[in-house]
Amino acid sequence: MDRRSFLKNAGLAAGATAGAASLAAPALAQGKRELTMVTTWPKNFPGLGTGAQRVADRITNATDGRLTVKLFAAGELVPAFESFDAVSSGTADMYHGADYYWQGKHKAYPFFTAVPMGLTANELDAWINIGEGQALWDELAAQFNVKPFMAGNTGLQMGGWFNKEINSLEDMKGLKMRMPGLGGEVLRRLGATAVALPGGEIFPALQSGAIDATEWVGPWNDLAFGFYKIAKFYYYPGFHEPGAGLSCGINMDVWNSFSDSDKALVRDACLAENNYMFSEFNYNNGAALDTLVNKHGVQLKEFSPEVFDAIGKVSEEVVAEVANEDDLSKRIYDSYIKARKEIGGWINTSEGAYMDARKRILG
Repeated sequence: MDRRSFLKNAGLAAGATAGAASLAAPALAQGKRELTMVTTWPKNFPGLGTGAQRVADRITNATDGRLTVKLFAAGELVPAFESFDAVSSGTADMYHGADYYWQGKHKAYPFFTAVPMGLTANELDAWINIGEGQALWDELAAQFNVKPFMAGNTGLQMGGWFNKEINSLEDMKGLKMRMPGLGGEVLRRLGATAVALPGGEIFPALQSGAIDATEWVGPWNDLAFGFYKIAKFYYYPGFHEPGAGLSCGINMDVWNSFSDSDKALVRDACLAENNYMFSEFNYNNGAALDTLVNKHGVQLKEFSPEVFDAIGKVSEEVVAEVANEDDLSKRIYDSYIKARKEIGGWINTSEGAYMDARKRILG
């Protein structure tokens, strides 16, 4: 039996784990390659799951099928939070996910998704695409045999769903809330319990009482998940993810095997999805928020200045501590904070001032 027949038969006969192992190297046939993409998202989930599928399709179409990317949703080939290890080891070729899920690998990873009180989507794009962000990200990911690209952004996220009102810091104490990344550490320091759960496990945990509150993304995705059926208090803004960048990580050996032209096509496919997804979330969130409030009776609440200011102060402490991990963490932190100051200064003067004026005039 030749190797290709073995891989095909093994993939049909084995379970998820064995199936993943059988795809350790891209399948080669008549000059074409089939690449395996694993994700951290539920299958076909609006924006996130469909965005990952678009990345796969963009690469397949742009290369005219020379690189055919087959997508596996969370749990189909590997569990959501094992996507990174699958790509790092070569069990899978690519992943689509949120890199703050990998902070257990290196504490600086959240900077490339979102950190509390950090960069918005526009600011993150500027840092990654024009500033030092991509080079620092490449240096970090290379330690794990991965080549990363931005491949989506949900924009500014909501503060979350709560089964009670949050009127003071005292109301945060003892709260069990789903929140990954450095935002979870902020919650812990405020007396809450932070729980990291993949998207598909949030609703049943909220329904069973295993958690009292959850953040996910924003109105469009939150409506689809049906959180309004359990929790009626919907808070804003989200301190933890001011612009959640999603990534496509490619096994470094696979990446290095691409021709220069295919590397450019893959890079451009990721960049195109990064722009498209951000547009999609911005377009759909408004109508979804209206549905949540006016059809489902959700109570939209803004965090009080007391609560949000305390969150902001603790956030700065938590994010700054990452710089103490190692030299690379320090360089990433310094570059990120410099970008927040410089880009943010311009945004405040331009878009920020304009939005304040437009709201004042037009409501």
